Amino acid sequence: MSDSDRLRDDRRAAKPARNAAASAVPASRRGLAREISRRGLCSRADAATAIRAGRVCVDGRCIRDPEHPCGAHARIEMDGHPVLPGEGIYLALNKPRGLLTTARDEHGRDTIYALLADAGLPWLAPVGRLDKASEGLLLVTNDSAWAAALIDPARHVPKTYRVQVRGVPDAAALARMRTGISDNDEHLAVREVALLQSGGRTAWLECVLDEGRNRHLRRLFAALDFEVLRLLRVAIGPQVLGDLARGAWRRLDAREVAALAAAAGLTASRARVASSPSAGRKFPAAAVPARAPSSARRGAPGAR
Repeated sequence: MSDSDRLRDDRRAAKPARNAAASAVPASRRGLAREISRRGLCSRADAATAIRAGRVCVDGRCIRDPEHPCGAHARIEMDGHPVLPGEGIYLALNKPRGLLTTARDEHGRDTIYALLADAGLPWLAPVGRLDKASEGLLLVTNDSAWAAALIDPARHVPKTYRVQVRGVPDAAALARMRTGISDNDEHLAVREVALLQSGGRTAWLECVLDEGRNRHLRRLFAALDFEVLRLLRVAIGPQVLGDLARGAWRRLDAREVAALAAAAGLTASRARVASSPSAGRKFPAAAVPARAPSSARRGAPGAR
């Protein structure tokens, strides 16, 4: 999945009414499902399902059309509960290998949402993706305008990775990584690459991308005959993974949120605070992803 695909997918994520990127997205009328998602209750797809089932009312009238035009100030209820804008939530998560970056998997495989189980959080969506075999820093939020800016290829927010490969690239190979290759009509290259260490048969590289295509690094290295053994994202713009334990997560503070917004070229207003009117609200059934198997729940709430 390319970053442009991710950008479309992440538009399903919830958006608070005003957030760190609010100044970049003017208020306007939009489809009802999208407005519910924007307010942070659930994904756009889940909202559409609830609307078709007759569970949603707008200004006292039951609406069954997910594309029904709806303004930012409309009075929306689901199952009799008001759908109010929630506080902006911004998390840094250290994704382990073996988890999918998705809300649900049709095959029942473990997802990153297992790490957030029982945390009492509203609907959140990942900022971009890490594939199942990759690990490291993943941002999760209900502020989809902020998220969309961070993964927009046109904004060139750098992502830094540590990559272990089989073999030791020489100077010519490193230069080729910077120059790039063509694969399926896509140009794959790194903005920066450096050899960190080598053990004769393997090497660790640090790579920086300012745009990300589907399995970008894995495809690039495969084309140059280097097998990727491990792939760890260690930074997104100014935000570093640091000493966050594997499988753990924590909330970003206001300065970190603002720094990421600035890296994406946003004029960020202050993040929403926990005293918002809907803080602590109860969420209707099916407003959050189904819980993943307990085997995947590693250190979530206590790692904040």
